[in-house]
Amino acid sequence: MIVGAGDLPSGHWFDTHEHPQHQIAWASRGVLAVQTGVGRWVLPPTRALWIPGGIAHRTGTSQGAAMRGIFVEPDHTPVAFTAPTLLRVGRLLHELFDHLAADAAHIADDCAAARPDPGAAGPRRRAEAVVFDLLEPVEVIPVGAPLPTDPRALSVAQSLARDPADDRSLHQFADAAAASPRTLARLFLAETGMTFGQWRTQIRLAASLPLLASGLPVARIAERVGYGTSSAYVAAFHRTVGISPGRYFAR
Repeated sequence: MIVGAGDLPSGHWFDTHEHPQHQIAWASRGVLAVQTGVGRWVLPPTRALWIPGGIAHRTGTSQGAAMRGIFVEPDHTPVAFTAPTLLRVGRLLHELFDHLAADAAHIADDCAAARPDPGAAGPRRRAEAVVFDLLEPVEVIPVGAPLPTDPRALSVAQSLARDPADDRSLHQFADAAAASPRTLARLFLAETGMTFGQWRTQIRLAASLPLLASGLPVARIAERVGYGTSSAYVAAFHRTVGISPGRYFAR
């Protein structure tokens, strides 16, 4: 198990990449985000994401984060998550991740000084084994939606991505997009695989995740992303993601 640690400044994103090792992406401080081809995950310190080897992804943060990347060789793990999987990070797992990151830094210092400690491997292996015992999936459906490519539908999508609370219908977007509502509806379905309504819901819920991770009250989140009431937001979240907003980031 290799652990990389580093502080990411606000707005920093790594380019899309993949690696042969499995990765557990986690932030000991701040909020991390991971985007893959099937969805977007937002990770406060109580959540991590298992990214299987070979999965293309990009990782970043809006407000800054202390990132920990835990890399595991596929041949040396008893865990077999075959898709990106949200993980619960309790207090003990949090401490183990920090311990392994600090231990990795000490090993690097010892190697640089040409004085590695041969007795350190045993305790580290035992700590790594406990990590695998503590990996607990949180059963959620990832949120997020691709952008359409046709310039007419893309102009609508970009407006809503900038302001998810914009409640204009396709009829109201039609003149500015230089396309009929029927054409816009057809483009969204053909190019995103979703109806316009489904696409808008995904964008709103994706925009709500960083707010939810920051601890903002649900009523204020609902208003910011375009829901008239907190109950409407909670219902849409539960219906789409599979659990309530409160359970998504619950400690």
